Amino acid sequence: MSVANGSLVMEFILLGITEEPGLQIPLFLLFLAMYVVTTLGNLALIILIVLNSHLHTPMYFFLFNLSLIDLCYSSVITPKMLMNFLLKKNVISYTGCMSQLYLFCFFAISEYYVLTAMAYDRYVAICNPLLYKITMSPMVCFYLMLGSYLMGFSGAMIHTGFMLRLTFCDSNIINHYFCDILPLLQLSCTNTYVNEMELFIVAGKDIVVPTAIIIISYAFILCTIFQVRSAESKYKAFSTCSSHLFAVSLFFGSSTFMYLQPSSTGSMNEGKISSIFYTIIIPMMNPLIYSLRNKDVKVALRKSLNRRMF
Repeated sequence: MSVANGSLVMEFILLGITEEPGLQIPLFLLFLAMYVVTTLGNLALIILIVLNSHLHTPMYFFLFNLSLIDLCYSSVITPKMLMNFLLKKNVISYTGCMSQLYLFCFFAISEYYVLTAMAYDRYVAICNPLLYKITMSPMVCFYLMLGSYLMGFSGAMIHTGFMLRLTFCDSNIINHYFCDILPLLQLSCTNTYVNEMELFIVAGKDIVVPTAIIIISYAFILCTIFQVRSAESKYKAFSTCSSHLFAVSLFFGSSTFMYLQPSSTGSMNEGKISSIFYTIIIPMMNPLIYSLRNKDVKVALRKSLNRRMF
């Protein structure tokens, strides 16, 4: 009856966002539409970057990886969440729950560092434009992405490894729409102090360090922009950076609210609302933010459509 970690629980039940009967179908349609937009938007951006040679630059290399992560990230969470609106009991196996937790942590942490790499890319492009090609060489970009994925891999291994050491005895109802760390800690019948310390340290490192790098990068960017005399150049620089800064603020802000507050404050219902931002809304918004305000992407889209038509 027991599994590898000594848990007596073989499966969990996900409660979902709400149990209100009247909201099930409207919310299902809403989140299904958001998932379709997320999938199509990120796939379109990935295909555009691959097919158009003028987008083979460091900035779009990072954007390609961000879209790939968002596509996988949302696919780990949203399909299972949609089942909550259609089934009376949305059951997930113990193994499936731990797998979802690992993949969620891997893609979420990787996204933190990809966004950090994008901020560094903007810093070099605006503050040291003459050295941009040398500083952001293909090898440097490759190592930045490799480091991002390695940080995601190591962080996910730590979070999941610490979760596997816990025992789950009787209660198997997760007050969430996916297998997240905090709601799982609430179910454990063993002491979770070590896990809470691990979460605070590892999650803190993966949020605070990238945030500090991004803030420093944009501080230098702003100083450089204010020194530019041309109003047109200032507008172009602000336009390039504002979309990235908005996406970063939303992603880091919502995840900080969820993971870096004391466990006694706030309810899990508030946590679920916060989670919707960084698991569903942001993966949908990223391709829209980076494409609708980007002339290069619009040109690439027109060229691709023209090739299809003729």
